[in-house]
Amino acid sequence: MLVIGLTGGIGSGKTAASDYLASKGISVVDADLAARVVVEPGQPALAAIRQRFGDGVIQADGALDRRALREIVFADSTARKDLEAITHPAIGEEIVRQLRASTSPYTLLVSPLLLESSQHKLASRILLIDVPEAVQLSRTASRDKVAEAQVKAIMAAQMPREEKRRRADDIVMNDADLASLHQQLDALHETYLKMAESHG
Repeated sequence: MLVIGLTGGIGSGKTAASDYLASKGISVVDADLAARVVVEPGQPALAAIRQRFGDGVIQADGALDRRALREIVFADSTARKDLEAITHPAIGEEIVRQLRASTSPYTLLVSPLLLESSQHKLASRILLIDVPEAVQLSRTASRDKVAEAQVKAIMAAQMPREEKRRRADDIVMNDADLASLHQQLDALHETYLKMAESHG
């Protein structure tokens, strides 16, 4: 099975890229969605998070209070490592389960932390959706209605752009319009289909 790992910094347009390839019949496994599944009420990971971070990160309905947890882990790298130790193994298992269920010629594994985590080991190739940092900042601040300082903190926690570019097999620049993005993806889609044939 050919797995294309699709990644990019915050605000780079990963969703626009994966949605377009999904419209061509390609299965998309989204690490962020898998991350949500494993912390739903009743899941072992949520119980472990409550035990480590306390009731303050659990909402009245029993669901995870993401904002409260995010504020803790962005301010404290030890807390972030503790959270990752709880969630990463569970997320990995959920991703593998979804990849195995895919029936399209190749499968996209979309993950903002593909290269920062062990998830890149699940991918045959790495596709980076890339934009200049100034574009990341303005897009994310306007889209998520958050302060630029918070966006900068998120960007600082992610792998530097140049390192991502160095490790990617394929790079799509997404600093123009959607037509430009789609044109680049069309070419890669054809390449991946050919690769999938020989991949078996």
